[in-house]
Amino acid sequence: MTTDRRVLVHPDRSALAASVAARFLTKVIDLIEDEGEAHVVLTGGSVGIEVLAAIAASPARNSIDWSQVHVWWGDERWLPRGDDERNDKQAREALLDHVPVDEAKVHPFPASDDGLSLEEAAAAYQDELRSAAREGEEFPRFAITFLGVGPDGHIASLFPEREGPSVDVAGVIAVHDSPKPPPQRLSLTLPLINTSERIWVVLAGGDKAPAIGLALAGASRADVPVAGVLGRKRTVFFIDQAASAEVPESLIMPTSYWTSAMDSSDWMPSGN
Repeated sequence: MTTDRRVLVHPDRSALAASVAARFLTKVIDLIEDEGEAHVVLTGGSVGIEVLAAIAASPARNSIDWSQVHVWWGDERWLPRGDDERNDKQAREALLDHVPVDEAKVHPFPASDDGLSLEEAAAAYQDELRSAAREGEEFPRFAITFLGVGPDGHIASLFPEREGPSVDVAGVIAVHDSPKPPPQRLSLTLPLINTSERIWVVLAGGDKAPAIGLALAGASRADVPVAGVLGRKRTVFFIDQAASAEVPESLIMPTSYWTSAMDSSDWMPSGN
């Protein structure tokens, strides 16, 4: 199976969120039709949540059989259940509370008030992932994994100059030293993220341009964690104009971008 990286530049954050939302809806409809279900990994962050809100706002959301969508998260802050800063709380408010998901298929990370240590919580989420895998496979087959990127190049809760980006085993880790509050978090490892068939990196703002430029120029994942991202089928960086300043021209796709009326062949090779 071949894989590649492409960059799709949008004029602004609003166009970015609408485009990714439309593409997500179309792809998930196809995935459920072809495979019967879809495992999706969500991210937090302002742009990631804007994308979820755009999905919720689209009339096309009703075309998805949401009961066949498994929802996971790439990372989570170690905070009490229902805390406004938790990624799962924000995702529920933006999207999940507005669509008929099967709650048994929504898989939030454990919370700090669940009676587990951080290490026990990491092990519990890893076990939950394994329990949802197909027979003969270790983890679910992630169809789409969303990732945001920090100005320092971090993804999920894998930060530069920390142990997280260098973990070479697929699984879930406890993070004790996040440079962003709160310091304690839970995160999928990069090898597990990279089992995803499609990784969609979604970001906006000029403060992200240096990190994306370095990542696409071949920086080390220890220095710029997003540099280590590579999905099995495709890795797409959905960015706004401001974030594109240092992206190599050879990686930027044509200026047309996804809308609900477009077929993927309009801008991307088949097999996406």
